[in-house]
Amino acid sequence: MGMGGGGRSHGRKALLVLTSGRVVNGVLRGIAKEDVEGKLEKRVRDTGVVVGKCENILIVALVLAGAYTAISVVFAAKAYVRSEDMSGNSLYYLAGTKVNVTYSLLIALVLRGILAAV
Repeated sequence: MGMGGGGRSHGRKALLVLTSGRVVNGVLRGIAKEDVEGKLEKRVRDTGVVVGKCENILIVALVLAGAYTAISVVFAAKAYVRSEDMSGNSLYYLAGTKVNVTYSLLIALVLRGILAAV
Protein backbone atom coordinates (compact mmCIF):
# COMPACT_ATOMS: atom_id res chain seq x y z
CA MET A 1 0.00 0.00 0.00
CA GLY A 2 1.33 3.45 -0.88
CA MET A 3 1.59 6.57 1.21
CA GLY A 4 -1.88 7.76 0.19
CA GLY A 5 -3.65 4.72 1.66
CA GLY A 6 -1.87 5.10 4.99
CA GLY A 7 -2.84 8.75 5.25
CA ARG A 8 -6.48 7.96 4.58
CA SER A 9 -6.30 5.20 7.17
CA HIS A 10 -5.00 7.60 9.81
CA GLY A 11 -7.75 10.08 8.93
CA ARG A 12 -10.44 7.46 9.41
CA LYS A 13 -8.95 6.34 12.72
CA ALA A 14 -8.95 9.97 13.83
CA LEU A 15 -12.60 10.24 12.77
CA LEU A 16 -13.44 7.25 14.97
CA VAL A 17 -11.57 8.62 17.98
CA LEU A 18 -13.13 12.07 17.57
CA THR A 19 -16.71 10.85 17.13
CA SER A 20 -17.00 7.78 19.37
CA GLY A 21 -17.67 9.75 22.56
CA ARG A 22 -20.56 11.60 20.96
CA VAL A 23 -22.05 8.36 19.62
CA VAL A 24 -21.74 6.58 22.98
CA ASN A 25 -23.17 9.53 24.94
CA GLY A 26 -26.02 9.96 22.45
CA VAL A 27 -27.03 6.31 22.69
CA LEU A 28 -26.76 6.27 26.49
CA ARG A 29 -28.82 9.46 26.71
CA GLY A 30 -31.44 7.85 24.48
CA ILE A 31 -31.59 4.72 26.62
CA ALA A 32 -31.62 6.46 29.99
CA LYS A 33 -33.69 9.47 28.86
CA GLU A 34 -31.21 11.65 30.78
CA ASP A 35 -27.59 12.81 30.64
CA VAL A 36 -25.80 9.80 32.16
CA GLU A 37 -22.31 11.19 31.67
CA GLY A 38 -23.17 14.53 33.29
CA LYS A 39 -24.00 12.74 36.55
CA LEU A 40 -20.54 11.17 36.87
CA GLU A 41 -17.53 12.52 38.72
CA LYS A 42 -15.01 14.24 36.45
CA ARG A 43 -12.37 11.62 37.29
CA VAL A 44 -14.70 8.79 36.26
CA ARG A 45 -15.66 10.56 33.02
CA ASP A 46 -12.04 11.32 32.16
CA THR A 47 -10.99 7.72 32.82
CA GLY A 48 -13.86 6.47 30.67
CA VAL A 49 -12.85 8.77 27.82
CA VAL A 50 -9.22 7.62 27.89
CA VAL A 51 -10.16 3.95 28.15
CA GLY A 52 -12.71 4.33 25.34
CA LYS A 53 -10.24 6.02 23.00
CA CYS A 54 -7.64 3.31 23.67
CA GLU A 55 -10.34 0.74 22.99
CA ASN A 56 -11.13 2.46 19.65
CA ILE A 57 -7.49 2.35 18.53
CA LEU A 58 -6.98 -1.26 19.66
CA ILE A 59 -10.10 -2.47 17.88
CA VAL A 60 -9.18 -0.75 14.62
CA ALA A 61 -5.65 -2.16 14.78
CA LEU A 62 -6.91 -5.67 15.57
CA VAL A 63 -9.52 -5.62 12.79
CA LEU A 64 -6.96 -4.38 10.27
CA ALA A 65 -4.64 -7.19 11.40
CA GLY A 66 -7.48 -9.71 11.09
CA ALA A 67 -7.12 -10.62 14.80
CA TYR A 68 -10.81 -10.84 15.60
CA THR A 69 -10.36 -13.26 18.50
CA ALA A 70 -8.11 -10.75 20.25
CA ILE A 71 -11.00 -8.27 20.29
CA SER A 72 -12.94 -10.63 22.56
CA VAL A 73 -9.93 -10.84 24.87
CA VAL A 74 -9.78 -7.02 25.09
CA PHE A 75 -13.51 -6.87 25.78
CA ALA A 76 -13.33 -9.59 28.45
CA ALA A 77 -10.28 -8.04 30.12
CA LYS A 78 -11.97 -4.67 30.32
CA ALA A 79 -15.11 -6.24 31.80
CA TYR A 80 -13.00 -8.05 34.40
CA VAL A 81 -10.94 -5.00 35.38
CA ARG A 82 -13.97 -2.72 35.59
CA SER A 83 -16.39 -5.27 37.10
CA GLU A 84 -16.59 -3.42 40.42
CA ASP A 85 -17.37 -0.15 38.62
CA MET A 86 -19.99 -1.89 36.48
CA SER A 87 -21.92 -3.03 39.52
CA GLY A 88 -22.35 0.60 40.59
CA ASN A 89 -23.38 2.05 37.24
CA SER A 90 -24.03 -0.72 34.75
CA LEU A 91 -25.62 1.54 32.14
CA TYR A 92 -22.57 3.76 31.80
CA TYR A 93 -19.95 1.00 31.91
CA LEU A 94 -21.61 -1.98 30.26
CA ALA A 95 -23.85 -0.29 27.71
CA GLY A 96 -21.19 2.35 27.02
CA THR A 97 -18.59 -0.35 26.33
CA LYS A 98 -20.92 -2.30 24.06
CA VAL A 99 -21.87 0.80 22.07
CA ASN A 100 -18.22 1.87 21.79
CA VAL A 101 -17.06 -1.61 20.70
CA THR A 102 -19.89 -1.89 18.15
CA TYR A 103 -19.16 1.56 16.72
CA SER A 104 -15.42 0.83 16.61
CA LEU A 105 -16.02 -2.49 14.82
CA LEU A 106 -18.31 -0.84 12.29
CA ILE A 107 -15.77 1.87 11.45
CA ALA A 108 -12.89 -0.64 11.42
CA LEU A 109 -14.70 -3.03 9.08
CA VAL A 110 -15.59 -0.19 6.71
CA LEU A 111 -11.97 0.96 6.80
CA ARG A 112 -10.75 -2.59 6.14
CA GLY A 113 -13.12 -2.87 3.17
CA ILE A 114 -11.93 0.44 1.75
CA LEU A 115 -8.28 -0.53 2.18
CA ALA A 116 -8.90 -3.90 0.53
CA ALA A 117 -10.38 -2.13 -2.49
CA VAL A 118 -7.38 0.19 -2.87
